[in-house]
Amino acid sequence: MAENSNTETVEGVDIIEILDMLPHRYPLLLVDRVKDIVIDESATGIKNVTMNEPQFQGHFPNRPIMPGVMIVEAMAQTAAVLVIKTLDSAGTDKHVLFMSIDNARFRKPVTPGDQMHIKVKKQQQRGPVWKFSGIVEVDGKKVAEADFAAMITD
Repeated sequence: MAENSNTETVEGVDIIEILDMLPHRYPLLLVDRVKDIVIDESATGIKNVTMNEPQFQGHFPNRPIMPGVMIVEAMAQTAAVLVIKTLDSAGTDKHVLFMSIDNARFRKPVTPGDQMHIKVKKQQQRGPVWKFSGIVEVDGKKVAEADFAAMITD
């Protein structure tokens, strides 16, 4: 079957480009790299989870586990990079704001030493509102999933 000729693939976005695209900074920047970007369709974020992150001081001290809300935020940040690449709006005053989270499921704990592969796929876009599905994998196994929406603002 022939591939859609309108599909544009971008090799990847490194941390320097992510810092230009997103307003987030440590400790809330939760994506280290984005790869396999298919403009207006999908992308895969990479997050290397380390014990040095502040959430592990209290969640939980004797068994560090990445909070589920931070896993979903990593999905949203990966989607934001996809939106910004799609709109070619890096370095502008446009922001991608979270609107909703649905059907969030956490299947296995994410712990220091894990590398999260955050796969997001655009489901729908109407005006400034974009809807996505996301799956997070560690070592090829699904650890979390969610559907979520974001709004593009100036």
